[in-house]
Amino acid sequence: ASGSCRAGWAGTQPYSRFPALLCHLSNFLFLSFLSGLTHESHKKDVEQVYLRCSEGSIEWMYPTGALIVNLRPNTSPASYKHLTVCIKPFKDSAGANIYLEKTGELKLLVRDGERSPSKVYCFGYDQGGLFVEATPQQDISRKITGFQYELMSRGIASDLHTVSAPCRPCSDTEVLLAVCTSDFVIRGSIQDVTNEAEEQESVIHVGVNKLYRQKSKVFQLTGESGNWRGQIKTLLECGVRPGDGDFLFTGRMHFGEARLGCAPRFKDFQRMYKEAKDKGLNPCEIGPD
Repeated sequence: ASGSCRAGWAGTQPYSRFPALLCHLSNFLFLSFLSGLTHESHKKDVEQVYLRCSEGSIEWMYPTGALIVNLRPNTSPASYKHLTVCIKPFKDSAGANIYLEKTGELKLLVRDGERSPSKVYCFGYDQGGLFVEATPQQDISRKITGFQYELMSRGIASDLHTVSAPCRPCSDTEVLLAVCTSDFVIRGSIQDVTNEAEEQESVIHVGVNKLYRQKSKVFQLTGESGNWRGQIKTLLECGVRPGDGDFLFTGRMHFGEARLGCAPRFKDFQRMYKEAKDKGLNPCEIGPD
């Protein structure tokens, strides 16, 4: 499934008790509203929300009671078992605990007040759904609970969240497959590397020599130099440093950020691509020059 959803709960509709859901999928728009401020007499209420997009965000203003978030992607139910759900709480999210719920049992995912700006929580689709429960507050008007979510195949999620995966050099086969399936593929050089110790990540500042493909506009033409530039994130422990020469950068978009996948030196990619093409084994065509 593809598309983007945005769910929000606003306090500007005093008569309303339904989830504020903006779901952009194809050319359809669905809209309704809910405010926690209208629920003072319904603090034990449990509202249900159904989202059919593969990615989006939920914002619950003035939380009271609880929300059950049902993710129902537009794919065959038989494929649900191969899906992974990832959520990333907003930086200032507050006012509710987020649980994984299955058959009445709750497992705490995110405690109210936890501050981990870049932390992502992932679980198998068949492990349960999301149960968001407001915590007791003296003044709910100052609280907003929110998070982004993404559904992806388990293989992609494993690549993004297995600690060793982004640091391990890719095999020739993995590189050639990454060229065909990645959200972005570029030829470029490492201009600089910024290490973010608190988030345990490194930001690779890339100068782009050739743009083969990008799903989102992460790499853009800069006005000052007239060159294409962008940023790619990876784990701090990978120890990426600036260096000479061109690389073939591939990877996935994850919560709006480019995450590094396979990144061989470009001359090595040219060699493996030519060898595979000569044998008729290259999985897709791409101009390696």
